[in-house]
Amino acid sequence: MYRKVEDFLEDWTVSSEGTANVMRAMTDEKLDQAIVEGHSSLGWLSWHLVGAAGAFGHFAGFQVQGPGQQDPQPQSAQEIVKRYETLAQAIKEEATKLTDEDLLGEVTGFTGPTKRGKLLSMLISHETHHRGQMTVLLRQAGLTVPPIMGPTKEMQG
Repeated sequence: MYRKVEDFLEDWTVSSEGTANVMRAMTDEKLDQAIVEGHSSLGWLSWHLVGAAGAFGHFAGFQVQGPGQQDPQPQSAQEIVKRYETLAQAIKEEATKLTDEDLLGEVTGFTGPTKRGKLLSMLISHETHHRGQMTVLLRQAGLTVPPIMGPTKEMQG
């Protein structure tokens, strides 16, 4: 749980840039890449992260605009990245308006009342979880896995 806005902003900057880097590695032709048919694809996971960031932001009380559940997934990897980057920046800007005390305040979360600092921690954990799934799918699709928290196999030659 975050108790200092500065700590969330530092982690969000790293996390959202890592997520954007993974998304930038996608191609339009590989958006349907899934571990097996019927499972989450690269396109679905990336669009889910855009929507989820908007939902987390909404629950945190941020003035951010994410896609609605009825908004279809774009068929362009570049469009998904653009939407994610815009939303990630908006979350960062909204978070700078918070005080440390605001992180201790209760907001309505996905399962009921929760502290804002805990909700923001869950946002980053959620992104990390799906970003890991996406790196596996990138490799399975024959695409280059970008470095997130250190060098990847592709960087080691």
